Amino acid sequence: MDIITTDTLWVIIATILVMLMQAGFSLVEVGYTRAKNAVNIVMKNFVDFSVGSLIFWFVGFGLMFGTDISSLLGTPDFFFTHSYGHLGLSISDSTMLIFQTVFAATAATIVSGAIAERTKFSTYIIITVVITAVIYPISGHWVWGGGWLSTLETPFHDFAGSSVVHSVGAWVALAGAIIVGPRIGKYGKQVNAIPGHNLMYGGLGVLILWFGWFGFNGGSQLAATGSDNALAISTILINTNLSASAGALSVLFLTWFKYGKPGLSLTLNGALGGLVAVTAGCDIFTPLGSVITGALAGIILVYAVDFIDKKLRIDDPVGAISVHGVCGAFGTLMVGLLASEGGLFYGGGGALLMTQFIGVMSIGAWAFSTGYLLFTVLKKTMGVRVSAEEEKAGLDISEHGESIYN
Repeated sequence: MDIITTDTLWVIIATILVMLMQAGFSLVEVGYTRAKNAVNIVMKNFVDFSVGSLIFWFVGFGLMFGTDISSLLGTPDFFFTHSYGHLGLSISDSTMLIFQTVFAATAATIVSGAIAERTKFSTYIIITVVITAVIYPISGHWVWGGGWLSTLETPFHDFAGSSVVHSVGAWVALAGAIIVGPRIGKYGKQVNAIPGHNLMYGGLGVLILWFGWFGFNGGSQLAATGSDNALAISTILINTNLSASAGALSVLFLTWFKYGKPGLSLTLNGALGGLVAVTAGCDIFTPLGSVITGALAGIILVYAVDFIDKKLRIDDPVGAISVHGVCGAFGTLMVGLLASEGGLFYGGGGALLMTQFIGVMSIGAWAFSTGYLLFTVLKKTMGVRVSAEEEKAGLDISEHGESIYN
Protein backbone atom coordinates (compact mmCIF):
# COMPACT_ATOMS: atom_id res chain seq x y z
CA MET A 1 0.00 0.00 0.00
CA ASP A 2 1.09 3.57 -0.59
CA ILE A 3 1.30 6.08 2.26
CA ILE A 4 -2.02 7.78 1.55
CA THR A 5 -3.87 4.45 1.38
CA THR A 6 -2.37 3.15 4.63
CA ASP A 7 -2.92 6.34 6.59
CA THR A 8 -6.44 6.75 5.25
CA LEU A 9 -7.33 3.17 6.11
CA TRP A 10 -6.11 3.62 9.69
CA VAL A 11 -8.09 6.84 10.21
CA ILE A 12 -11.23 5.27 8.71
CA ILE A 13 -10.95 2.30 11.10
CA ALA A 14 -10.50 4.75 13.98
CA THR A 15 -13.54 6.70 12.78
CA ILE A 16 -15.67 3.55 12.92
CA LEU A 17 -14.49 2.90 16.48
CA VAL A 18 -15.35 6.44 17.55
CA MET A 19 -18.78 6.24 15.93
CA LEU A 20 -19.47 3.16 18.08
CA MET A 21 -19.00 5.39 21.12
CA GLN A 22 -22.46 6.81 20.38
CA ALA A 23 -23.84 3.42 21.40
CA GLY A 24 -21.72 3.56 24.55
CA PHE A 25 -22.99 7.01 25.48
CA SER A 26 -26.58 5.84 24.90
CA LEU A 27 -26.20 2.82 27.16
CA VAL A 28 -24.50 4.78 29.94
CA GLU A 29 -27.18 7.45 29.91
CA VAL A 30 -30.07 4.97 29.75
CA GLY A 31 -28.58 2.89 32.56
CA TYR A 32 -27.97 5.87 34.85
CA THR A 33 -31.52 7.24 34.45
CA ARG A 34 -35.06 5.94 34.91
CA ALA A 35 -36.83 3.49 32.64
CA LYS A 36 -39.60 5.96 31.78
CA ASN A 37 -37.11 8.16 29.88
CA ALA A 38 -35.13 5.52 27.96
CA VAL A 39 -36.76 6.09 24.55
CA ASN A 40 -36.07 9.82 24.84
CA ILE A 41 -32.41 9.20 25.65
CA VAL A 42 -31.84 6.76 22.80
CA MET A 43 -33.63 9.13 20.44
CA LYS A 44 -31.43 12.07 21.52
CA ASN A 45 -28.21 10.10 21.03
CA PHE A 46 -29.42 8.82 17.67
CA VAL A 47 -30.58 12.20 16.42
CA ASP A 48 -27.61 14.24 17.66
CA PHE A 49 -25.33 12.08 15.52
CA SER A 50 -27.62 12.38 12.50
CA VAL A 51 -28.14 16.13 12.86
CA GLY A 52 -24.53 16.78 13.85
CA SER A 53 -23.21 14.91 10.82
CA LEU A 54 -25.21 17.07 8.43
CA ILE A 55 -24.51 20.37 10.18
CA PHE A 56 -20.78 19.76 10.57
CA TRP A 57 -20.53 18.86 6.85
CA PHE A 58 -22.61 21.90 5.91
CA VAL A 59 -20.74 24.55 7.90
CA GLY A 60 -18.83 23.31 10.96
CA PHE A 61 -15.83 21.74 9.26
CA GLY A 62 -15.01 24.91 7.33
CA LEU A 63 -15.19 27.09 10.44
CA MET A 64 -12.85 24.68 12.20
CA PHE A 65 -10.31 23.84 9.50
CA GLY A 66 -10.73 26.48 6.80
CA THR A 67 -8.01 29.02 6.06
CA ASP A 68 -7.44 31.01 9.22
CA ILE A 69 -9.19 34.35 9.76
CA SER A 70 -7.57 36.53 12.44
CA SER A 71 -6.58 33.42 14.44
CA LEU A 72 -10.23 33.07 15.55
CA LEU A 73 -12.03 30.91 13.00
CA GLY A 74 -11.66 29.20 9.67
CA THR A 75 -12.97 30.48 6.35
CA PRO A 76 -16.62 29.39 5.97
CA ASP A 77 -17.02 26.53 3.51
CA PHE A 78 -20.63 25.61 2.97
CA PHE A 79 -21.20 22.01 1.87
CA PHE A 80 -17.47 21.14 2.07
CA THR A 81 -16.35 22.35 -1.35
CA HIS A 82 -12.87 23.78 -0.68
CA SER A 83 -9.44 22.14 -0.58
CA TYR A 84 -7.69 21.72 2.78
CA GLY A 85 -4.16 21.15 1.55
CA HIS A 86 -2.92 23.83 3.99
CA LEU A 87 -3.42 21.29 6.80
CA GLY A 88 -0.48 19.28 5.45
CA LEU A 89 -2.06 15.88 6.07
CA SER A 90 -1.28 12.59 4.35
CA ILE A 91 -4.96 11.66 4.43
CA SER A 92 -7.62 13.02 2.10
CA ASP A 93 -9.82 15.96 3.03
CA SER A 94 -12.89 13.71 3.04
CA THR A 95 -11.19 11.32 5.47
CA MET A 96 -10.51 14.22 7.82
CA LEU A 97 -14.13 15.31 7.48
CA ILE A 98 -15.60 11.99 8.56
CA PHE A 99 -13.09 11.59 11.39
CA GLN A 100 -13.84 15.04 12.75
CA THR A 101 -17.58 14.51 12.29
CA VAL A 102 -17.60 11.77 14.92
CA PHE A 103 -15.65 14.05 17.26
CA ALA A 104 -18.21 16.83 16.81
CA ALA A 105 -21.01 14.37 17.58
CA THR A 106 -19.21 13.37 20.77
CA ALA A 107 -19.08 16.97 21.98
CA ALA A 108 -22.81 17.32 21.34
CA THR A 109 -23.90 14.07 22.98
CA ILE A 110 -22.10 14.91 26.25
CA VAL A 111 -24.76 17.57 26.84
CA SER A 112 -27.56 15.02 26.66
CA GLY A 113 -26.70 13.25 29.91
CA ALA A 114 -26.45 16.36 32.07
CA ILE A 115 -29.91 17.62 31.10
CA ALA A 116 -31.60 14.22 30.89
CA GLU A 117 -35.14 13.41 32.09
CA ARG A 118 -36.58 16.92 31.94
CA THR A 119 -35.58 18.64 28.68
CA LYS A 120 -37.71 19.10 25.56
CA PHE A 121 -36.64 16.95 22.64
CA SER A 122 -37.25 19.75 20.13
CA THR A 123 -35.00 22.06 22.15
CA TYR A 124 -32.25 19.46 22.25
CA ILE A 125 -32.17 19.31 18.44
CA ILE A 126 -31.49 23.06 18.28
CA ILE A 127 -28.75 22.67 20.91
CA THR A 128 -27.05 20.02 18.78
CA VAL A 129 -27.23 22.23 15.69
CA VAL A 130 -25.54 25.16 17.44
CA ILE A 131 -22.83 23.04 19.08
CA THR A 132 -21.80 21.33 15.84
CA ALA A 133 -22.19 24.44 13.67
CA VAL A 134 -20.53 27.07 15.87
CA ILE A 135 -19.45 26.29 19.43
CA TYR A 136 -17.28 23.23 18.82
CA PRO A 137 -15.78 24.32 15.45
CA ILE A 138 -14.65 27.78 16.57
CA SER A 139 -12.81 26.76 19.73
CA GLY A 140 -11.56 23.71 17.85
CA HIS A 141 -10.02 26.04 15.26
CA TRP A 142 -8.04 27.78 17.99
CA VAL A 143 -6.21 24.51 18.70
CA TRP A 144 -6.36 22.24 15.65
CA GLY A 145 -7.15 24.60 12.78
CA GLY A 146 -4.29 27.09 13.05
CA GLY A 147 -5.93 29.50 15.49
CA TRP A 148 -4.36 31.56 18.24
CA LEU A 149 -3.78 28.83 20.84
CA SER A 150 -1.73 26.82 18.36
CA THR A 151 0.48 29.79 17.47
CA LEU A 152 1.54 30.89 20.95
CA GLU A 153 5.27 30.89 21.63
CA THR A 154 4.70 27.66 23.53
CA PRO A 155 1.74 26.12 21.64
CA PHE A 156 -1.25 24.72 23.50
CA HIS A 157 -1.24 20.91 23.45
CA ASP A 158 -4.46 18.91 23.39
CA PHE A 159 -3.69 15.87 21.28
CA ALA A 160 -7.14 14.29 20.96
CA GLY A 161 -9.50 16.64 22.77
CA SER A 162 -9.63 16.56 26.57
CA SER A 163 -10.56 20.23 26.31
CA VAL A 164 -11.36 20.68 22.61
CA VAL A 165 -14.02 17.95 22.63
CA HIS A 166 -14.85 16.79 26.15
CA SER A 167 -14.66 19.99 28.16
CA VAL A 168 -16.48 21.94 25.46
CA GLY A 169 -19.40 19.54 25.68
CA ALA A 170 -19.28 19.57 29.48
CA TRP A 171 -19.23 23.34 29.93
CA VAL A 172 -22.19 23.69 27.58
CA ALA A 173 -23.83 20.93 29.64
CA LEU A 174 -23.12 22.85 32.85
CA ALA A 175 -24.83 25.94 31.47
CA GLY A 176 -27.76 23.80 30.37
CA ALA A 177 -28.14 22.03 33.71
CA ILE A 178 -28.18 25.38 35.52
CA ILE A 179 -30.84 26.91 33.26
CA VAL A 180 -33.02 23.80 32.85
CA GLY A 181 -32.95 23.19 36.61
CA PRO A 182 -33.01 19.97 38.61
CA ARG A 183 -35.41 17.07 38.20
CA ILE A 184 -38.55 17.09 40.32
CA GLY A 185 -37.78 15.65 43.74
CA LYS A 186 -34.02 15.92 43.45
CA TYR A 187 -33.49 18.70 45.98
CA GLY A 188 -35.42 19.63 49.10
CA LYS A 189 -34.06 20.03 52.58
CA GLN A 190 -31.64 17.30 51.58
CA VAL A 191 -30.22 15.93 48.35
CA ASN A 192 -32.25 12.96 47.17
CA ALA A 193 -30.61 10.26 45.07
CA ILE A 194 -32.56 9.26 41.94
CA PRO A 195 -31.00 5.89 41.03
CA GLY A 196 -30.60 4.70 37.47
CA HIS A 197 -32.72 1.72 36.52
CA ASN A 198 -30.12 -0.58 34.97
CA LEU A 199 -26.42 -0.39 35.80
CA MET A 200 -25.79 -3.37 33.51
CA TYR A 201 -26.44 -0.96 30.63
CA GLY A 202 -24.09 1.52 32.27
CA GLY A 203 -21.32 -1.06 32.59
CA LEU A 204 -21.70 -2.24 28.99
CA GLY A 205 -21.77 1.36 27.80
CA VAL A 206 -18.51 2.19 29.57
CA LEU A 207 -16.81 -0.87 28.09
CA ILE A 208 -17.96 0.18 24.61
CA LEU A 209 -16.67 3.71 25.24
CA TRP A 210 -13.33 2.32 26.46
CA PHE A 211 -13.10 0.24 23.28
CA GLY A 212 -14.00 3.19 21.07
CA TRP A 213 -11.45 5.41 22.82
CA PHE A 214 -8.64 3.46 21.19
CA GLY A 215 -9.90 4.94 17.92
CA PHE A 216 -10.52 8.33 19.48
CA ASN A 217 -6.94 8.71 20.70
CA GLY A 218 -5.08 6.37 18.34
CA GLY A 219 -6.77 7.77 15.26
CA SER A 220 -5.75 11.29 16.23
CA GLN A 221 -2.21 10.40 15.15
CA LEU A 222 -3.74 10.79 11.65
CA ALA A 223 -1.05 8.56 10.12
CA ALA A 224 0.08 4.95 10.48
CA THR A 225 2.80 4.65 7.86
CA GLY A 226 6.39 4.26 9.04
CA SER A 227 7.94 3.05 12.25
CA ASP A 228 7.59 6.43 14.01
CA ASN A 229 3.83 6.53 13.52
CA ALA A 230 3.42 2.86 14.40
CA LEU A 231 5.36 3.35 17.61
CA ALA A 232 3.40 6.50 18.43
CA ILE A 233 0.07 4.70 17.99
CA SER A 234 1.21 1.85 20.23
CA THR A 235 2.30 4.31 22.92
CA ILE A 236 -0.99 6.21 22.66
CA LEU A 237 -3.03 3.03 23.09
CA ILE A 238 -0.94 1.85 26.05
CA ASN A 239 -1.29 5.23 27.76
CA THR A 240 -5.02 5.34 27.07
CA ASN A 241 -5.59 1.90 28.58
CA LEU A 242 -3.39 2.52 31.63
CA SER A 243 -5.11 5.79 32.50
CA ALA A 244 -8.58 4.26 32.24
CA SER A 245 -7.55 1.34 34.45
CA ALA A 246 -5.96 3.64 37.02
CA GLY A 247 -9.03 5.88 37.06
CA ALA A 248 -11.36 2.95 37.66
CA LEU A 249 -9.26 1.49 40.46
CA SER A 250 -8.61 4.77 42.25
CA VAL A 251 -12.36 5.38 42.40
CA LEU A 252 -13.07 1.80 43.45
CA PHE A 253 -10.74 1.97 46.44
CA LEU A 254 -11.64 5.55 47.35
CA THR A 255 -15.38 4.82 47.42
CA TRP A 256 -14.72 1.59 49.32
CA PHE A 257 -12.88 3.58 51.96
CA LYS A 258 -15.19 6.62 51.89
CA TYR A 259 -18.58 4.86 51.82
CA GLY A 260 -17.74 1.42 53.17
CA LYS A 261 -18.54 -0.36 49.89
CA PRO A 262 -17.05 -0.18 46.37
CA GLY A 263 -19.72 1.50 44.24
CA LEU A 264 -20.24 0.42 40.63
CA SER A 265 -21.61 3.62 39.11
CA LEU A 266 -18.77 5.81 40.36
CA THR A 267 -16.16 3.17 39.46
CA LEU A 268 -17.48 3.11 35.90
CA ASN A 269 -17.27 6.88 35.75
CA GLY A 270 -13.73 6.62 37.15
CA ALA A 271 -12.66 4.72 34.04
CA LEU A 272 -14.25 7.41 31.87
CA GLY A 273 -12.56 10.14 33.90
CA GLY A 274 -9.20 8.48 33.30
CA LEU A 275 -9.93 8.22 29.58
CA VAL A 276 -10.97 11.87 29.32
CA ALA A 277 -7.96 13.09 31.31
CA VAL A 278 -5.31 11.21 29.31
CA THR A 279 -6.74 12.27 25.95
CA ALA A 280 -4.86 15.59 25.95
CA GLY A 281 -1.40 14.12 26.52
CA CYS A 282 -1.58 10.45 25.56
CA ASP A 283 1.01 11.08 22.83
CA ILE A 284 3.59 12.70 25.14
CA PHE A 285 2.94 11.10 28.53
CA THR A 286 5.07 8.22 29.74
CA PRO A 287 3.13 5.14 30.87
CA LEU A 288 3.78 6.14 34.49
CA GLY A 289 2.55 9.65 33.77
CA SER A 290 -0.63 8.18 32.30
CA VAL A 291 -1.22 6.06 35.40
CA ILE A 292 -0.73 9.10 37.64
CA THR A 293 -3.05 11.20 35.49
CA GLY A 294 -5.79 8.57 35.45
CA ALA A 295 -5.56 7.79 39.18
CA LEU A 296 -5.71 11.45 40.18
CA ALA A 297 -8.55 12.09 37.73
CA GLY A 298 -10.55 9.34 39.41
CA ILE A 299 -10.01 10.83 42.86
CA ILE A 300 -10.90 14.33 41.66
CA LEU A 301 -14.00 12.91 39.95
CA VAL A 302 -15.45 11.55 43.20
CA TYR A 303 -15.15 14.91 44.96
CA ALA A 304 -16.33 16.84 41.89
CA VAL A 305 -19.53 14.78 41.70
CA ASP A 306 -20.19 15.42 45.40
CA PHE A 307 -19.44 19.14 45.10
CA ILE A 308 -21.60 19.73 42.03
CA ASP A 309 -24.50 17.68 43.39
CA LYS A 310 -24.49 18.53 47.10
CA LYS A 311 -22.88 21.97 47.31
CA LEU A 312 -23.84 23.61 44.03
CA ARG A 313 -27.07 21.60 43.75
CA ILE A 314 -26.73 21.23 40.01
CA ASP A 315 -28.52 18.09 38.85
CA ASP A 316 -26.37 16.03 36.46
CA PRO A 317 -27.87 12.52 36.28
CA VAL A 318 -24.84 10.85 34.68
CA GLY A 319 -21.98 12.93 36.08
CA ALA A 320 -21.10 14.30 32.65
CA ILE A 321 -19.89 17.66 33.96
CA SER A 322 -17.45 15.98 36.36
CA VAL A 323 -16.27 13.29 33.93
CA HIS A 324 -15.86 15.39 30.81
CA GLY A 325 -15.46 18.90 32.21
CA VAL A 326 -13.48 18.59 35.42
CA CYS A 327 -11.40 15.59 34.33
CA GLY A 328 -10.91 17.10 30.87
CA ALA A 329 -9.56 20.33 32.32
CA PHE A 330 -7.42 18.42 34.81
CA GLY A 331 -5.88 16.20 32.13
CA THR A 332 -5.12 19.19 29.94
CA LEU A 333 -3.29 20.87 32.80
CA MET A 334 -1.37 17.68 33.56
CA VAL A 335 0.26 18.01 30.14
CA GLY A 336 2.06 21.05 31.51
CA LEU A 337 3.42 18.94 34.36
CA LEU A 338 3.97 15.45 32.92
CA ALA A 339 4.69 15.95 29.21
CA SER A 340 7.91 14.02 28.55
CA GLU A 341 9.06 16.97 26.46
CA GLY A 342 8.34 20.40 27.93
CA GLY A 343 6.58 19.33 31.12
CA LEU A 344 7.50 21.05 34.38
CA PHE A 345 8.45 17.76 36.07
CA TYR A 346 10.68 16.87 33.12
CA GLY A 347 12.77 20.03 33.26
CA GLY A 348 10.73 22.03 30.79
CA GLY A 349 9.93 24.95 33.06
CA GLY A 350 6.51 26.52 33.48
CA ALA A 351 5.86 27.81 29.96
CA LEU A 352 3.81 24.82 28.80
CA LEU A 353 1.83 24.72 32.04
CA MET A 354 0.95 28.40 31.64
CA THR A 355 -0.16 27.83 28.06
CA GLN A 356 -2.29 24.88 29.13
CA PHE A 357 -3.92 27.00 31.81
CA ILE A 358 -4.68 29.76 29.29
CA GLY A 359 -6.19 27.22 26.91
CA VAL A 360 -8.33 25.53 29.56
CA MET A 361 -9.70 28.85 30.79
CA SER A 362 -10.29 30.26 27.30
CA ILE A 363 -12.04 27.19 25.94
CA GLY A 364 -14.06 26.86 29.14
CA ALA A 365 -15.15 30.49 29.06
CA TRP A 366 -16.12 30.22 25.39
CA ALA A 367 -18.14 27.02 25.78
CA PHE A 368 -19.89 28.04 29.00
CA SER A 369 -20.77 31.56 27.87
CA THR A 370 -22.06 30.52 24.45
CA GLY A 371 -23.89 27.59 26.04
CA TYR A 372 -25.48 29.85 28.64
CA LEU A 373 -26.56 32.31 25.95
CA LEU A 374 -27.98 29.47 23.84
CA PHE A 375 -30.02 27.97 26.67
CA THR A 376 -31.21 31.40 27.81
CA VAL A 377 -32.50 32.28 24.34
CA LEU A 378 -34.19 28.88 24.00
CA LYS A 379 -35.80 29.22 27.44
CA LYS A 380 -37.29 32.59 26.53
CA THR A 381 -38.51 31.44 23.09
CA MET A 382 -39.48 27.80 22.61
CA GLY A 383 -38.85 26.70 26.21
CA VAL A 384 -36.29 24.18 27.43
CA ARG A 385 -38.23 22.08 29.90
CA VAL A 386 -41.24 19.78 29.71
CA SER A 387 -44.16 20.37 32.07
CA ALA A 388 -44.21 18.85 35.56
CA GLU A 389 -46.94 16.43 34.48
CA GLU A 390 -44.93 15.28 31.48
CA GLU A 391 -41.80 14.86 33.58
CA LYS A 392 -43.62 12.76 36.15
CA ALA A 393 -45.19 10.57 33.47
CA GLY A 394 -41.84 10.17 31.72
CA LEU A 395 -40.53 11.66 28.50
CA ASP A 396 -41.02 8.40 26.60
CA ILE A 397 -44.79 8.72 26.67
CA SER A 398 -45.10 12.51 26.78
CA GLU A 399 -42.49 13.28 24.09
CA HIS A 400 -42.53 10.16 21.90
CA GLY A 401 -45.72 8.24 22.62
CA GLU A 402 -43.98 4.93 23.21
CA SER A 403 -42.13 3.00 25.88
CA ILE A 404 -38.83 1.20 25.54
CA TYR A 405 -40.13 -1.72 27.64
CA ASN A 406 -43.18 -3.52 26.32
